[in-house]
Amino acid sequence: MTKDEARARIKMLMDKFSAQKDYDKSTHYNETQTRQDFINPFFSALGWDLDNSKEQLETYRDVRHEDKIKVNGHTKAPDYSFNINGKRKFFVEAKKPSVSIRENPAPALQVRNYAWNGGLSISILTDFEEFAIYDCTRKPKTVENANAKRLKYIYYTDYLGEFDFIWDTFGFESVANGSIEKYAKNKINLKKAEPVDKEFLRTLEKWREYLAVSIALNNKKLEEEEINFAVQQTIDRIVFLKVCEDRKIENENNLLKTIHSGNYYWNLYSYFQTADQKYNSGLFDFKKDTITKNIVVENKIIKTIITELYGKSREAEADFGFNFAIIPVEILGFAYEQFLGNF
Repeated sequence: MTKDEARARIKMLMDKFSAQKDYDKSTHYNETQTRQDFINPFFSALGWDLDNSKEQLETYRDVRHEDKIKVNGHTKAPDYSFNINGKRKFFVEAKKPSVSIRENPAPALQVRNYAWNGGLSISILTDFEEFAIYDCTRKPKTVENANAKRLKYIYYTDYLGEFDFIWDTFGFESVANGSIEKYAKNKINLKKAEPVDKEFLRTLEKWREYLAVSIALNNKKLEEEEINFAVQQTIDRIVFLKVCEDRKIENENNLLKTIHSGNYYWNLYSYFQTADQKYNSGLFDFKKDTITKNIVVENKIIKTIITELYGKSREAEADFGFNFAIIPVEILGFAYEQFLGNF
């Protein structure tokens, strides 16, 4: 589709939305309809292969329609991932037109958290009526409003006036030629970015200190090497099981259930034993590990680690945890490599 054809296609979508705007903005019109009627055709006009007509392998599709995983009423994956040669470039989170993107902070926080976990600089929130672009280089905070980190807002009646910008920034050929990186460089102070790998590393090191102090104080007979071993094994096991949860291998919130009552560390250790039966891996080899079974750790330490992992701590900057279904494997690996290099 040429640029002029794309402009004409989007003009048709604008006219269609205007003609049925009252119904589209009613509660009867849902997100799935919005995606099918407007958002999919909008990005198709920009040259994106939303239906995988090229028949590419899943990891190399231009656009991945993500699974909508619902947990406690909240989804855990974005609606669309736009990719070039298998590499994510930006997410798009879709809403129905009855949701106010300009005023409602929740959808903005949602897409920013997805993209921050994914290591992306920008992403889009849209219900077709509204189109908002966000800076996603820093972890969102629940106190922020819908305008926070918003780089640009376009109302649908302005799509033709903004068409050159939209085409040059989000058109398939433009993105393939580096338009997202150029836009981010021009609009965002990347020196102030707080990437997910650095935040994850900082958090791991904080947990290690919590555990080391607790174990040292409550288990006086342990040598320094044994304390280090117990700390590392406990953190590794917790992170592994959270990764399994986010990737739908383990049931959601299994780790959270260990901090409901009783001795939290013993609850956690019992879960580790169950995992040993399931995974039969060295991480849960309790024949070789004779230390972690007998240690004492205060409830408050285990609770702090688990709640921060899920992003549910009062002290956390946002009610968003690390989403290991979205964090790229190479980013996770880099952070862990740095973590293992210190004691």
